[in-house]
Amino acid sequence: MAWNEPGNGQRDPWNKNKRGAGGGKPGIQAALKDLLKRVGRLGGPGGILTIVVAILLAWLLLTSYAVIGSGQVGVVQRFGAYARILAPGFHLKLPAPIETVQPVATSRVRAMSDQIRMLTRDQDIVTVDFNVQYQVTDPQKYLFSTRDPDGTLNEAAQAAVRAVIGAQAMDDILTGQGDANAPAPHLGNLQQQVRDQLQHTLDAYDCGLQVTDVSFQAITPPQEVKDAFDDVVAARQDRQGLIDQAKANTSQDIPSAKGDAQRLAAEAEAYKAERMARAESDAERFNLILKEYRAAPDVTRRRLWLETMEDILHASNKVIDGSDGRSVINIENDRGETAPAANLPGVGTVAPSGNGLGDEADKGKQP
Repeated sequence: MAWNEPGNGQRDPWNKNKRGAGGGKPGIQAALKDLLKRVGRLGGPGGILTIVVAILLAWLLLTSYAVIGSGQVGVVQRFGAYARILAPGFHLKLPAPIETVQPVATSRVRAMSDQIRMLTRDQDIVTVDFNVQYQVTDPQKYLFSTRDPDGTLNEAAQAAVRAVIGAQAMDDILTGQGDANAPAPHLGNLQQQVRDQLQHTLDAYDCGLQVTDVSFQAITPPQEVKDAFDDVVAARQDRQGLIDQAKANTSQDIPSAKGDAQRLAAEAEAYKAERMARAESDAERFNLILKEYRAAPDVTRRRLWLETMEDILHASNKVIDGSDGRSVINIENDRGETAPAANLPGVGTVAPSGNGLGDEADKGKQP
């Protein structure tokens, strides 16, 4: 019978106004007796079986499936041992604790950063800030090969950085900004060496991890000598600036020098062609004169002598007078004016050479 059933108010344990009214039993005591009766009914064979079946059904419904998110895989363990891998989506499985599913993110790129102080090859101390990015490639190995795969990667990364950086001199590490062929190692080469060595260590541990990138955030000297190294870096930069300036000057001077060389070569070729043409012309002229000389040697000899004297005297400012001053010779000065030869300074008489040229000239000039 329900507690709030109409009738005797003593059957409603929550009605404070009727509690203990009419000399009846208190309402709370009646409620407790009614509850004990109900529990007594469930305590029978039929009630316990119902409870057990309900618990079993709830257990089966709640633990017989698994939902794997995007970018994850589910690692199924049967009684604690590896069983299989579940792809993203909805899957049925044996209820727990027979089978359990542990999701592992395989597409997410994980990152680890750390800072270490270490000795270099020349026994100097540097502080290295580095970052490692990695992914899970084998979920089974990631969960069962090592106890703490992320911690193992952290320790292996520190060991790889110490091995690579410790093999370099401090000056090379802090000032090595050239290319790969330069004596100072390039920072990218050091990062690649750390990545390769770290991946080799993880493969030996069988961690199921793949290193995707290793980068040095900062490599700095101790604070006590930082100013001195800043000066070294500034000097290296000045040196590189001077080298770049010299290269720029070289790039300007070399084309100019090549142009001058080509111009000189072209002038030389032109002079060579001119000289060769002149030589060939002189040779041809000589051959023609030789032919005439062989035909009339006296006439040819005299003509050659006259032509030679004409060329010589044409450029001379001397006047040769073989008439003992009896002839008046008018010549032009540098201004184009004519004046008697006797009135010009520096003009004298020269005796005839006896070759007949002066006599013939005198005969033509006498009045």
